[in-house]
Amino acid sequence: MHTLFWRSIAVTALLLAAVGLLLPVMPTVPFLLLAAWAASRGWPELEEWLLNHPEYGPHISAWRENGAVSRRAKWLATAMCGGSATFLWLSGAPLAFAAGVTTVFVVVLTWLWWRPEP
Repeated sequence: MHTLFWRSIAVTALLLAAVGLLLPVMPTVPFLLLAAWAASRGWPELEEWLLNHPEYGPHISAWRENGAVSRRAKWLATAMCGGSATFLWLSGAPLAFAAGVTTVFVVVLTWLWWRPEP
């Protein structure tokens, strides 16, 4: 039952990461980090596959070793949050909602830019 629990978290995170590949408003790498973490507790073969993945493996390893995020990923996140915030403000959304979401973006991006780089 324990293994099934961790595997279900890993699969769910992988599915969400796949959705993130298709939708620009949804992140991919955080869900891959979650999938690798869950796989390390109940699916070692999946964890190894993720760590050896040519595109995402280095990001997962950098995060695990140093909590590092690449500069390219930081800039991409900044651009996506900026675009989303701009769209939100221009969409006619309630002022409090737009301000709240923008504040969350600023806090997250501040934290992100403080992370070391690989």
